[in-house]
Amino acid sequence: MNGFGRNLIFWLAIGLTMIFLFNIFQGAQEGASRRANMISYSEFMTDAQAGRVSNVVIKGQELHGVFASSGEEFKVMVPPNENVVDRLQGSAVQIAADREDPEQISLMSILISLLPAFLIIGVWIMFMKQMQGGKGGGAMGFGKSRAKMLTEKHGRVTFEDVAGIEEAKQELEEVVEFLKDPQKFSRLGGKIPKGALLVGQPGTGKTLIARAVAGEADVPFFTISGSDFVEMFVGVGASRVRDMFEQGKKNAPCIIFIDEIDAVGRHRGAGLGGGNDEREQTLNQLLVEMDGFESNEGVIILAATNRPDVLDPALLRPGRFDRQIVVPLPDIKGREKILEVHMKKVPLANNVEAIVIARGTPGFSGADLANLVNEAALLAARRGKRVVGMDELEDAKDKVMMGSERKSMVMSEDEKKLTAYHEAGHALVAMHEPASDPVHKATIVPRGRALGLVMRLPEADRLSMSLEKLKADLSVAMGGRVAEEIIFGQDKVTTGASSDIQQATNMARKMVMEWGFSDKLGTIRYAQDQEEVFLGHSVAQSKNMSDETAATVDSEIRRIVEQGYDKAKKILTENLDDLHKLAKALIEYELLSGDEIKDLLAGKPILRDSDNEPPEDTTPKSSVPSGGGFAGGEAPQGA
Repeated sequence: MNGFGRNLIFWLAIGLTMIFLFNIFQGAQEGASRRANMISYSEFMTDAQAGRVSNVVIKGQELHGVFASSGEEFKVMVPPNENVVDRLQGSAVQIAADREDPEQISLMSILISLLPAFLIIGVWIMFMKQMQGGKGGGAMGFGKSRAKMLTEKHGRVTFEDVAGIEEAKQELEEVVEFLKDPQKFSRLGGKIPKGALLVGQPGTGKTLIARAVAGEADVPFFTISGSDFVEMFVGVGASRVRDMFEQGKKNAPCIIFIDEIDAVGRHRGAGLGGGNDEREQTLNQLLVEMDGFESNEGVIILAATNRPDVLDPALLRPGRFDRQIVVPLPDIKGREKILEVHMKKVPLANNVEAIVIARGTPGFSGADLANLVNEAALLAARRGKRVVGMDELEDAKDKVMMGSERKSMVMSEDEKKLTAYHEAGHALVAMHEPASDPVHKATIVPRGRALGLVMRLPEADRLSMSLEKLKADLSVAMGGRVAEEIIFGQDKVTTGASSDIQQATNMARKMVMEWGFSDKLGTIRYAQDQEEVFLGHSVAQSKNMSDETAATVDSEIRRIVEQGYDKAKKILTENLDDLHKLAKALIEYELLSGDEIKDLLAGKPILRDSDNEPPEDTTPKSSVPSGGGFAGGEAPQGA
């Protein structure tokens, strides 16, 4: 029941109640006036025999008379079996008779009489709808499936709108082709897959590519969320699974898409209810429907999750989810195509190049890139421009990566100086570490929660990390703390390096416990895996090392971090003049690009003459060919 229907019933009930109360009040008044003119039958007979009544009119069991002297009207109720005519014979009373009118029953009186029943039925319907969340198809629809058939007429997504995840797209294209031409595969003995599980980080395009399958396939496409199966009543989820597959078999061949399947497909036996709780019963029914005694031919299940590690093994075996399709964070080419898709929706200047933005956004997902283009469009609108240029895209990229500039924050000269030397320490160590990623920019303008930062971007997407690269990152992380100690002394060191210390410690811990970069501990994994054992509200964590080994791990972590500290101190001590030069430039300009830092350390002046810069091209850029998809790579590093 929608909001309009509820409001209509509410105001109708109020109107009927007002009419009902008005009629009751009016009837009470009429009854009072009626009782005021009534006299008793014995009193009437006395007055009639005495000649004080001039005439009467008989209407059924009621007499309407008039007093002779005053002309006042009165009414008398005649007792049953009483013959009034015989009793009045011989008196001077004139007797007349009138036909009795039957009681007229109006429509309003019927509605008023039925008002209590209407109110009770309305309250009951609203209660049942509220208990079912407004869905389920009536009071007895608890076990009905909430899967919706996707029928997009406008804004339909196809495989042409998906890019950056070519392998995943290819596997799903095969599923669509199987549905369109099953004989092509069945003649060689191939069978249609029962299910395909889309696995990937949030924002990589799992739901998007599922919508593309719906747009490409000429078959019914049902979509549902994993949380729609689970209710407070035990057995409702299993009933909904059965009903969903019944709908699928009626419309076979068809595709059913379950988003966030981890809501219902978690490991069994880990909860408080053992194997009898609602979620596990729902999962059991899903397993049986996908591959049980009764086969559901022509019903293909697509599911998406970003937590495949928590899914039950029975759900992932062949015969249920035959394919696990990884939807990764795409590389630079994929990011370029994604940006081109989103840039088609905004007017662009001719100087915009998607490849430049793609190169500077490693680690971005498709959702991040869509947000970047949207932020650039909003920024251009605030600046009063008619098109979106590279300046807006670069500023939007910095905002997404580093946070908004906190220009309203007032820093004292001492804090500004300390921040400049801290960030100069990071940048200088990075410039002298060959394995470090190139410095993209350094700034002392507060952004987000940081008072300043140095951003480093890899030259290409990186799939693995070398020991040399890890040691360089440790040195860069400790560069800010070392610069504070060298310039201001041990007593003037601040808490500004807390995030750097946390980053270095976490990196060193993984090097020792997970990546095998410790000679003392060897290539053995010592990381503790969290084991979900529900004991009240606590989660127990298994301990898989002795106390002696734990002490060795702590000492190795300390050694690795101190090596990075010593390396940073050596670099900054040998290049103290460059540290002063870089810090002064940061105080003066507040933001330096990587090329400007290189020129500064090479002894070249920083030239910033806006009059010599070419004016921005405001000519709208023509639309580029469509690509699509969602993005990826390694996360950018800042300090």
